Amino acid sequence: LASDPRAPTDAPDSLRAVGRNVTGMLMGSDPALKDEAILLVAHYDHVGMGRPVGTDSIFNGADDDASGVTAILEVARRIASGPRPKRTIIISAMTGEEMGLLGARHYLNQPAVPLETTVAVLVVEMIARPDSLAGGAGKAWLTGYERSTMGDLLRDNGIPIIPDPRPSQNFFQRSDNYAFALNGIPAHTLSSYGMHTDYHRVTDDAALADLVHMDAIIAAATRAVRILADGARPTWHPGGQPTP
Repeated sequence: LASDPRAPTDAPDSLRAVGRNVTGMLMGSDPALKDEAILLVAHYDHVGMGRPVGTDSIFNGADDDASGVTAILEVARRIASGPRPKRTIIISAMTGEEMGLLGARHYLNQPAVPLETTVAVLVVEMIARPDSLAGGAGKAWLTGYERSTMGDLLRDNGIPIIPDPRPSQNFFQRSDNYAFALNGIPAHTLSSYGMHTDYHRVTDDAALADLVHMDAIIAAATRAVRILADGARPTWHPGGQPTP
């Protein structure tokens, strides 16, 4: 993977770096469901270094998407410390999202479990700050909510989410979930990005994170993954699955 997203695809080795997905697994416990899997994803790459703002040229990506990586690690810890889920849960911090969903596309070619037994994908992206259109602190939205039964399944079980309030931004197509959705798996992204102006700027720093809000979203994501692992299998609504 090119270390600088502006580098051409035929860039010399000096401008390239190796990127890897970092993946773990919580084995399911139910004899009838343990061979099915839920995939929980966040991307750990960002856009590297760029034009300095003052003395700072490092794009830390605290919200995009260190907040999501923090979330999936904490969700994994919380679920692992409780009763074993019925379905297997795959947790993956993926690389190359910012360069065209490269890590997600790699996973599709080399999945941890067969894709036909992967029943749902939940991506967590940009949850460090509240979004007023989602209802403020502790609330989030789900991309492509109307496309499958996942949104209603989670909301009916008390997860504080709403449909994406900015469909014109095409967020459903702009995160790792989209690669999986194109392959037939109900896949959505949980977020609370409120269009703050630090997006893809050096100013996306950890000091701006609302940790109380983040903790609430992580708790909601933990419950959501447990619902997906133990409950009904999400399905596409008619016409909801995207096509290439």
